[in-house]
Order: sequence, then structure tokens, then C-alpha cells
Amino acid sequence: MKDLIVKLEHEKAHDQALAFAVSIAETFSAHIAGVAYGNLAGLPDYGMAGVPGSVVADILAQSEQSARAALTRFHAVASRNGISVSDHLVLDTGFGTADTFATFARHYDLSVIRQSDDDGPDNSLIIEAALFNTGRPAIIVPYIQSDELKLDRVLCCWDGGAPAARAVNDALPFLKRAGTVEVLNVVSGRDEPKGEIRGVEIANHLARHDVKVEVETVTVPDRSVADTILSHAADKSADMIVMGGYGHSRLREFVLGGVTRDILRSMTVPAFLSR
Repeated sequence: MKDLIVKLEHEKAHDQALAFAVSIAETFSAHIAGVAYGNLAGLPDYGMAGVPGSVVADILAQSEQSARAALTRFHAVASRNGISVSDHLVLDTGFGTADTFATFARHYDLSVIRQSDDDGPDNSLIIEAALFNTGRPAIIVPYIQSDELKLDRVLCCWDGGAPAARAVNDALPFLKRAGTVEVLNVVSGRDEPKGEIRGVEIANHLARHDVKVEVETVTVPDRSVADTILSHAADKSADMIVMGGYGHSRLREFVLGGVTRDILRSMTVPAFLSR
């Protein structure tokens, strides 16, 4: 884990991803790049229809000012911690923010992005682009996050699929530093394996990388898979969830799968996602 990129937010109150990304960079002695948007990001193009040019200019000026302030905070935090940094300031007036972020992110080991919430930035499209359009993993940081990177216990969601395998592999730098890694199988009663414990082989693989591993199978009750994962993470005081990102393409637009979408909506600990 030698370099990572973090999407910076305009308001200081929304800097959870910045603080978490800096702690990752400190842990791995990594380079960190910050990208700030001083454009019309977050505003749909139809919202600009009929708006006077002078008003649009004022919006752009305020957005650029906020983006530059975000970069100032970024450099202040990074310099205080002695981290190698670089930055990207995007000032174009287009609406391709997610594509722009994906283009940057392809050149880094990891993206760090704040979770969307109703009272803060909407990063949904950027998260989807980072997950589906970069070939790189991403960590989504909850908007309630206050702790820096902790790896006492990491939860790896395992279903035997390719996205889950990719996530486990991409997360190895974190898993090797974890106190304990739990490989979690979430199954329904009718799908519960007979005569075998799913996840043993991937646990053996991780053990060969000197990762301390446990395997646990949880049967889904009446609630959803996402609720089961999040409840289990809370019960075990997990510091991070590692999981494959699922979804599909719809007319060149990526759509998150149900479990991934629900985890991102209700998460209370950082989620490491790969696809």
C-alpha cells in the first residue's frame, strides 16, 4: 500500500474520509493525493436550466473557494503528520465528476471516499465509479466515523465468488496487520453447506500469508443479509468490513447490488470494497 487518493469535501465537518485516509497513509508510510472539486459537482444539469449566467458564475466561484479551502485543510493535516502528498483541483464546469475521479483513481492503490448521507455530500456516483470503473479497491468511510484506522478485528464477507476473492486479495496489506481476521459466511437455512464449512480454503490461503484467521458461518434469520453482516460486525466489534462489490451495468450506468447498496447505506464501520 504505497499510495492512495481521497475525495475531499467542501465542509470541514465532512472530513471523515480525509482523517481516515491520513491515518492509512501514516500506517503504511504511503503517499496520499487529495482531489477537490470546484465545479458544479452534485448539481444535476437540469437544475441549471434557465438559471442566469451570473448566478451560475457565483455558484462556481463559491465552489472553487470551498475546494481550495479543502485542499488547504488537506495540506495542513498531511504536513502535520509528515506525509508525502499531492493534489488535484478540478475546476471544469462539466458534470463528469465520477468519471474524473475514476481516471485519477486508476493510478493509485486505493481510493478513500466518505459515505453519502442526507445532510452531507452525495458521493453515490463517485463510489460506484471507484468500484466499477477503476480496477482498484476503495474504502468507504462512514459519516459517523471518528476513529483513525484500527485493525484489531477485520471481518471478511465470503461467498466463494470472484468479487469476494478479489476483495480478500486486495485487502491483504490490511489483513496482515490485523489482530484477527474473521472469514464470515452468511447463508440461508436451505443453502447451509452439508458436511463442510465454506471459507476454510480461503482461510488456509490467508494463514499462509501469516494472517490470523477465524471462520464463522451465520444463518440469515428473517432480516436481510446486509443487516446480518452489520449486526455481526457490531457484536464482534469489528473495525473494518472487507467484501466484494456487487452490481451490474445498465446502459453504461452501474447499479449497485442489493447487499452492497444496503451496507453502504447503513454502515457503521469502514468498508473495503473490490470488484
